[in-house]
Amino acid sequence: MKLGDVPILEANRRNKGISTFVVLGIFILIIFVISMNTGYIRLRPIDLLQTLLGQGTDKQSLILFDFRLPRIVISLLIGAGLAVSGCVMQGISRNALADPGILGINAGAGLMVMLFISFYPTTAAAPVFLLPVLALVGAGLTAVLIGSLSYSPRDGIVPTRLLLNGIAVAAGISAAMIVLTLRLDPEKFQFVATWQAGSIWGTNWKFVLSLLPWIVVLLPYVFYKAGVMNVLNLGEHTAKGLGAEVSKEQLKLLAAAVGLAASSVAVSGGIGFVGLIGPHLARRLVGPKHQWLLPGSALIGSLLVITADTLGRWILQPSEIPTGIVIAVIGAPYFLYLLMRNKR
Repeated sequence: MKLGDVPILEANRRNKGISTFVVLGIFILIIFVISMNTGYIRLRPIDLLQTLLGQGTDKQSLILFDFRLPRIVISLLIGAGLAVSGCVMQGISRNALADPGILGINAGAGLMVMLFISFYPTTAAAPVFLLPVLALVGAGLTAVLIGSLSYSPRDGIVPTRLLLNGIAVAAGISAAMIVLTLRLDPEKFQFVATWQAGSIWGTNWKFVLSLLPWIVVLLPYVFYKAGVMNVLNLGEHTAKGLGAEVSKEQLKLLAAAVGLAASSVAVSGGIGFVGLIGPHLARRLVGPKHQWLLPGSALIGSLLVITADTLGRWILQPSEIPTGIVIAVIGAPYFLYLLMRNKR
């Protein structure tokens, strides 16, 4: 390759990235419209349009604005948050199987949320905004534990050890959560069981407002650090030679990834595999440069979660399949495929 070909390759990569983002945006918009009309009570397209314009009945406005739209917005936000969190974890650990669910981060956040639910009512207005903070505490403590178990003085964080320790810690936390469910009353037990399956339980605008600041602050920060992540992917020694403060940047990015995962889990329940599938699909579509990979992961994660939530509400009407189960049906085989490919 000649030196003069570099600008052409960059232009082609930019055009491909923009085209991919446009296509993903169109798919998200289509599923968004379909999701607004998916549920036990259907709204005709004309009724949907009239309700959006403020001309629908009180019943139609209640269904659309108080039940469906908050859930759809939360689906988009948590999809972006979980996918970008997984992309960051894969980048700083250089482990293609890293994911906040597989590494136990989601389990740590879920444990703290479950403790909160066990002792306090979930319908109070003020504690709703505490849920992401409590989830962040649980996820942060879990990340510190897994990181310390996976750290080697000579090699830093060992990717293989990180994955195995994450799976082990997640299994231990899941066992602790099962024990905690024994003290719950029937109503809370039913709620916790649904939450663990990955049901998007925060379906009103209070939960949207509790999640939105975390996504709005942390996503732009991670996008801003895309160049740093490109350098970190070159390896620790090369990154240090280029002037990067490797340990400090890894810590900052890990904190942002944990914050994204924890705040998403606080209102989405135990949804897994989004942080695994999103970055992998984005890498195939837009390449490994994080300037394109991070926003691509966010769009694919949003598309994946809103599609899974829509399917979960449509397949067994009037009953619902939790979003986490729908994603697990897709994610578990994909995870096994990645394991087999890495083995080869």
